[in-house]
Amino acid sequence: MYKIGDDPKNKLVWILFSVVIFLLFYLAIMVRQHYALGLQNRMVILEFKQRYFEIFNMRSDETAAKLKFDQMAALRFAHDDEFKDLLYKALHENISGDEIKRSIKNWRADWLRI
Repeated sequence: MYKIGDDPKNKLVWILFSVVIFLLFYLAIMVRQHYALGLQNRMVILEFKQRYFEIFNMRSDETAAKLKFDQMAALRFAHDDEFKDLLYKALHENISGDEIKRSIKNWRADWLRI
């Protein structure tokens, strides 16, 4: 049986081969994670737009363009009655996502975010 550790001629080749394989697996996992998080961010934006439409019965393109992602993500945690006030503050007072989260009195948790 061939033993990798006992072959002094090819030991460096096997070590380099193992490192390359490890790096390829690591890269594949990181790229997968990157795409998963990017997809979740797109879903957060779509969720904001849908919720805006349900509450105001208007398209949200102009409003969404004025908000930063962290503000949209933070507004997801507010119930509908707080959503309008916090959205107004986010647009006119430019409060951050963390400030929006601290201002929420009736918290709606998101248990599905990965």
